[in-house]
Amino acid sequence: MLTSTDFSGLLNERFFRNFLPIPASNELRLDVGTPDFQLPDITNGTLVKLSNYRGKQPVLLAFTRIFTEKQYCPFCFPHIKALNENYEQFTNRGIEVLLVTSTDEKQSQIVVKDLSLKMPLLSDPSCRTFRTYQVGQALGAPLPAQFVLDKDGRLRYKHLFSFFDHNASIEKLLEKFD
Repeated sequence: MLTSTDFSGLLNERFFRNFLPIPASNELRLDVGTPDFQLPDITNGTLVKLSNYRGKQPVLLAFTRIFTEKQYCPFCFPHIKALNENYEQFTNRGIEVLLVTSTDEKQSQIVVKDLSLKMPLLSDPSCRTFRTYQVGQALGAPLPAQFVLDKDGRLRYKHLFSFFDHNASIEKLLEKFD
């Protein structure tokens, strides 16, 4: 369960590997394909390969910042909840939402249960996918970012974290699929 005082498990290998700040430097260009990856989907117990969506349906690739199953980023927690609450708005339009976290599989299972996640939660504790997409990092975890991909896997929109604009709103993300 989400608490604000339980810091157990925070100081792990991932924390120290992502401690130093590296700003987002994503250089992916619009209208170009994005790097493929394969990650376990904790929500459904399957492996998800991004390229399996190409030619079939658009995807919202939402990188999120969860420190541990007990500690969420204060900017990302409301965004995760909003994505989950509005998941049907995306799926009703044929869009899949892939939420990517750096928590390990065990921590991610707790997150899925505690937040009653409906959307796929992909676990990437190595942070390899975060680095491939150059979303940056700070204070123990990769930074959040959102990428709107059309049904052919081409990048249509990207939102990288800044302190002035943490995460793209649900309305903005839905609008980018029009």
